[in-house]
Amino acid sequence: MNDNDIHIPVNLERSIELLGPALQRDGAVLVDGTLGMGGHAEAFLTRFPDITFVGIDRDTDALAIAGKRLAPFGDRVHLVHSVYDEIPAALKTLGIDEVSAYLFDLGVSSLQLDEVDRGFSYSKDAPLDMRMDATSPLTAEKILAEYSEFELRRIFYDYGEEKLAPRYASKIVQRREIEPFVRSSQLVEVIIAATPAAVQRAGHPAKRVFQALRIEVNQELSVLERAIPAAIDTLEVGGRIVVLSYQSLEDRIVKRVLAARSASTAPAGLPVELPEHRPELKLLVRGAELASDAEKAVNPRATPVRLRAAERLRRTK
Repeated sequence: MNDNDIHIPVNLERSIELLGPALQRDGAVLVDGTLGMGGHAEAFLTRFPDITFVGIDRDTDALAIAGKRLAPFGDRVHLVHSVYDEIPAALKTLGIDEVSAYLFDLGVSSLQLDEVDRGFSYSKDAPLDMRMDATSPLTAEKILAEYSEFELRRIFYDYGEEKLAPRYASKIVQRREIEPFVRSSQLVEVIIAATPAAVQRAGHPAKRVFQALRIEVNQELSVLERAIPAAIDTLEVGGRIVVLSYQSLEDRIVKRVLAARSASTAPAGLPVELPEHRPELKLLVRGAELASDAEKAVNPRATPVRLRAAERLRRTK
């Protein structure tokens, strides 16, 4: 399979429309905190021939593919193997003080979903890995072997919003006393057996458990909680940020940060809003914007996406 054919960038034109005004200025820097295979990056570098691009990803396979894809753009491109909450350190290493635009395309990538051996999909048997960064020590297999029943229940509740979390956690602990979980099919078998038929008719019962395990393995939500504020802090005045979320847990975090920093901090009843109380950000879209029907038709993976965007109005430090 041709690398460029693997992935159609989600909400590409809308992201270009929203970030474009911040990339027109001289010396503009675009940071893609979730580089993936470089589909968004290639389009931005082509559309804005004077920008400097920084691509960050924890997945070494993705970095290798993106590196080949973006090689024609030469020294305009800087790729960094890192988790995206470490953006400030990456920028410091590159000698970049401020960023003109940020793009975050969250969640599991097409590469990770399509590579069966990564173990992200409940529909295909594979090792229970689920690491976005193959150099990280924690895997889904390790979680299923070592976490207590209470801890399993917690992550299924918190990260999968799974109502049957207690039942699944109990059955997993019982089963691992007989044999260790090493393959995704083993986990799916236990979950299906523990799920009432009426619930199974509503969708695959393993979906939320697999989501929860993936989030725990990669610490996705805690990383996101640190990453969005860090990105805003390094955004120049007039700079813009676009975040594409694929599930409600991610979107709530993004919504909370952007809402807090786009609101006035003036005490109630203050007759005049002082400059230091003015909003730091201006929201560029109303609420969470969904993909258009045309986008969904071309790229079904855009169906769950929720887009939020903001522009920085002033410095706070």
